[in-house]
Amino acid sequence: MASLTTVAALAFNDLSIFELAVACEVFGIDRSDMGLPNYDFFVCAAEKPPLRVKGGLFSMDVEHGLEELDRAGTIVVPAWSVIEEPPPEAVLDALRRAYERGARILSVCSGAFVLAYAGLLDGRRATTHWMWADELALRFPSIRVDPRVLYVEDGRIFTSAGTAAGIDLCLHIVRQDFGAEVANMFARRMVVPPHRDGGQAQYVDIPMPTSPQDDDLGETLTWIQEHLDQVSSVDDLAGRAHMSPRNFARRFVAVTGSTPHRWVICQRLLQAQRLLETTDLSVEVVASRAGLGSAATLRQHFQRQFSTSPQTYRRLFRQSA
Repeated sequence: MASLTTVAALAFNDLSIFELAVACEVFGIDRSDMGLPNYDFFVCAAEKPPLRVKGGLFSMDVEHGLEELDRAGTIVVPAWSVIEEPPPEAVLDALRRAYERGARILSVCSGAFVLAYAGLLDGRRATTHWMWADELALRFPSIRVDPRVLYVEDGRIFTSAGTAAGIDLCLHIVRQDFGAEVANMFARRMVVPPHRDGGQAQYVDIPMPTSPQDDDLGETLTWIQEHLDQVSSVDDLAGRAHMSPRNFARRFVAVTGSTPHRWVICQRLLQAQRLLETTDLSVEVVASRAGLGSAATLRQHFQRQFSTSPQTYRRLFRQSA
């Protein structure tokens, strides 16, 4: 089977360039100057180039054809511009063959429709841009469409929500391949958050107006990240943000897309990942420093979130401190 770190992005006519650029940025940039691992990345054309870009802004030449997908262990499918029509049968066949031989396949935004037309989402949970979620569910009733999340992992099939959620999904893939610390460094170079908790539902409505409370909440979020080993109740955090507990919880969900409890657990798990990767601290000490209390609690959360144990995770992603 091809290596998962050999990544191909699929290009076709009327391509949405941002979604393709996400794959190029995450998987195609040489980061060896930062001491980071690189992916073997290339782009495959579904049709004979030059390919038209959506909006007619320019055209692009692509060196590789669909036959080159056979050497990719990971395939990225950008947004599909005409969701009412299936892609060329050659594209669908190539994706089916890739999945059958064990490839990992990602879609960004409406690229989920390409996977759906190929039958790769049948019986699976998946997501797409919130604007097209109802249409995806209507056209493909066997798919369990979840419009609330930024991305979904179901076996070797990954789907992401609109546009920037493709960055979240691609960084999730980097975390799987190389660990949280490497993914954080990828994100730092891209000047994006290494992990966004919550879901795309927070972007559907008109954003709430900026208020002085936002500054207080931002300072509180920073304080939490710097004091993960300190147990704080919602009442305590609300007082730190100069809000009532009820208003604090409401503002927290509006800004982060997550409840305070879920967000804090996520930050503690990210900290535990970093400590497991970059230190020789015992699992008990890692749990304490990450604010998870005991090794048993850490193991419980790790199994639930990552389907593995802290010890196994460390063996996979341990780096020189």
